[in-house]
Amino acid sequence: MASQTLIKALRASKPAFGAWITLPGALNARTAAAASPHLSWIAVDCEHGMTSLQPGAGETIQAVSSLGSSAPSVIVRIPATGACAESSAAWQIKYALDAGARGVVVPMVSTAAQATAVVAAARFPPQGRRGYGSPFTESIWGLSSAEYLNTANDGIIVIVQIETVEAMQNLDAILSVEGLALYKQDGVFIGPYDLSLAHGYPPPSPDPHPDIEAMIQEILRKAHAHGKKWYNLCQLIFPD
Repeated sequence: MASQTLIKALRASKPAFGAWITLPGALNARTAAAASPHLSWIAVDCEHGMTSLQPGAGETIQAVSSLGSSAPSVIVRIPATGACAESSAAWQIKYALDAGARGVVVPMVSTAAQATAVVAAARFPPQGRRGYGSPFTESIWGLSSAEYLNTANDGIIVIVQIETVEAMQNLDAILSVEGLALYKQDGVFIGPYDLSLAHGYPPPSPDPHPDIEAMIQEILRKAHAHGKKWYNLCQLIFPD
């Protein structure tokens, strides 16, 4: 079973604490990952953070993974948005996963079609269309090639961000995407800043506008109704 620290925490139905990395440097990420035994994940922000996708994300994943089997799971937020799901988002998802990431976050996913393309890019056939070829990925996971191929689909976390007006309008359809329903660790990430700006409200300072808070609670309620996890930008991942 290609399990990992974050999935173990989620399957235990308890909040999973982690750190959001916006500064570049493998040693920075490794230091953060080793800061507490209670961390289940490290998110490398290649969208708004200063870490480059190539080669920064790969170097960071290597640095954190070298801490051993109990190291926090490394999740990569790619720079491409859901609107690019059929083009640049797909190769960026492939790169992050081939580099050994345990999951990906894709910003600004606004439709079920975009969510479907994201899921397909992250899964090997027959569940998706991810290609296989990296000679390094399985060693980062501590598995053989056969073990990685047989278990990666169940051990990779796919998260789509809900942060646009269109995403709120299509929330039920996004949450109903078959690929997201197959794996209980998958889900949606709430982007409170862009969600606020998209609806004409100022960003949270520190709390969101009451109307945005109502939207966040709607995302929470519907995510749970669809059997999904919900992820909020407060360095905490919530179980069902």
